[in-house]
Amino acid sequence: MSKTSLVTGAAGFVGSHLVDRLLVEGHNVIGIDDLSSGDLHNLPRGFDMHKMDIRDPQVRHVVAEINPDLIFHLAAQISVAVSAREPQFDAEVNIGGALNIFEGARAISGKNVKLIYVTSGGTVYGDPELIPVSESVAAAPLSPYGASKLAVETYLPIYQKLCGINYSIMRLANVYGPRQNPHGEAGVVAIFAKAMLEGRSLKIFGDGKDERDYVFVGDVVDAIFKASETGRLGPFNVGTGIGTSTNQIFTILARHCGYTKLPVHTPPRPGDINRISLDSTRAADELGWIPKMLLEEGLKTTVEWFGSQEYEES
Repeated sequence: MSKTSLVTGAAGFVGSHLVDRLLVEGHNVIGIDDLSSGDLHNLPRGFDMHKMDIRDPQVRHVVAEINPDLIFHLAAQISVAVSAREPQFDAEVNIGGALNIFEGARAISGKNVKLIYVTSGGTVYGDPELIPVSESVAAAPLSPYGASKLAVETYLPIYQKLCGINYSIMRLANVYGPRQNPHGEAGVVAIFAKAMLEGRSLKIFGDGKDERDYVFVGDVVDAIFKASETGRLGPFNVGTGIGTSTNQIFTILARHCGYTKLPVHTPPRPGDINRISLDSTRAADELGWIPKMLLEEGLKTTVEWFGSQEYEES
């Protein structure tokens, strides 16, 4: 009998790739998304999608009616800059919205729902002294966004005691790949690739020497799916363990895009961290997951996708 899976943020970047994977695996998949940043074009035609804000109290009833075996919670406010300007709004979406989903799961009787919470490994650790950072290092977020995402983790064992929810926590590095939104701030790869293909000038916040751990979306979805099939709680870091500077990303993408302009450096943004990469040894040991896509090949694939979108739009 096929599993019923609910994906919040289903029309988003990672969410839509996860929907594709779950459908391939034979799941009955339903989505929730308010389309504030997601796009219906990311989803298969005829996909069962509820257009809702996760802060809406009705979400609880929708979750209970769907009666899922698995809940993948990806919907969130994802902008560090927005969280710094509007921390209360950030908390309302990321904490209040998550609790709405959890309360929906709590309303389901006679079933042990498994919830996979997808969060940010790039912000919850702050600026750790030793990298790559493992899950044993105490979280110390530097932004309201990181704080709100971490706060939700602390509710999960409580809900496990309250109503028997099983869960896994996935702390993602900087995810990149096809379908990433190039209009926000979260996806520097998408922002750079689209601007380069259009021949526009680009700015880099700070000196560009800040380092992030870039992991391909297909690898991330594989980790999330593996976690859904285990009883392991995590948290699980999902990254490559390799730090890559913004300047390096710029150089590789410029080569694949045939871009020759120099970037404009501007002051760094508040709340941004200097360097982070994630040690994913626990995911390897407990989930059997390791990243497979090399950065050079993943960036090339991403540029090709954005190039095909430009062609289709023209």
